[in-house]
Amino acid sequence: MRVISDLTVPMWPEERSVITIGAYDGVHVGHQAVIAQVRRIADERGARSAVVTFDRHPASIVRPESAPRLLTDHEQRLELLAATGIDGTVVLPFDEVQSNEDPASFVERVLVRGLGVCSIVVGADFHFGRGREGNVSMLHRLGERFGFEVVPIELVERADGVDEPVSSTAIRRALAGGNVTLATSLLGRPFQARGKVVMGDQRGRQLGFPTANVEVPNQICVPADGVYAGRYERPDGTVHRCAINLGRRPTFYEHADHSLLEAHLLDFDGDLYGETARIGFEHFLRSERKFDGIDALVAQLKQDVEHARDLLDADPSESSGAS
Repeated sequence: MRVISDLTVPMWPEERSVITIGAYDGVHVGHQAVIAQVRRIADERGARSAVVTFDRHPASIVRPESAPRLLTDHEQRLELLAATGIDGTVVLPFDEVQSNEDPASFVERVLVRGLGVCSIVVGADFHFGRGREGNVSMLHRLGERFGFEVVPIELVERADGVDEPVSSTAIRRALAGGNVTLATSLLGRPFQARGKVVMGDQRGRQLGFPTANVEVPNQICVPADGVYAGRYERPDGTVHRCAINLGRRPTFYEHADHSLLEAHLLDFDGDLYGETARIGFEHFLRSERKFDGIDALVAQLKQDVEHARDLLDADPSESSGAS
């Protein structure tokens, strides 16, 4: 997959393209359906296929006070887009200037001159440009002017019977409730948090359950505090089953100011410090709680590890959802 951020020179000179536009946070099953349609049309027309997205979530500029935490960091988003088989991704800088660009100017500058668009595939409720002034009706009018077609498609409905489409918002809501099973269904893979393994207080090792303390950037969404079973992927691609604790460790700290992500790798003994971990959340085990003492905590940790082992052994997959 080709990735560019500068369209002052056309991405594919003398070639036409079929494109879609959006934040594409999470690259969930709804996003994947749109991209599959883009690729089908591109194949039929002998054109290139591309996703047009942004270097940050637009909400971080237009409404920073309510901007959502992200389901994927920039690197993971590009990996997931590449896995769809799309020919290219255009990552546009999004700032105050971009947020105030007239929708028609955006279409002419980026889609027509930069990408030679012949077809645009978007959700039926798609909006874009300054003040969300751009919509599917406007795209149809611009298509008549510049010679491209617009293919609006219905959003993918959830498979669990809830009457709403798959969306990044629904996934964030599932994670906020600790429902990583639902998040997996909506994403098409287990939710994954990434971060650097940093030095902790060594308490897990003292208890007989050494953990990798993973520092997830603040702008990335994580599940609700609790204990989970999942998989830890190392930079070399090896994957290890793990029990995950996400929380404020109330047995030891009365008022911790933030939650920590700690992963205990099953049947592993090695140094993980400094490496970037990819933690896939597959099963919710229990909520975090305060224990009466160390012995009660250690007994529960033993149960958590065995519960995680049983659940993960029942699933033969050794993939944490990484691209």
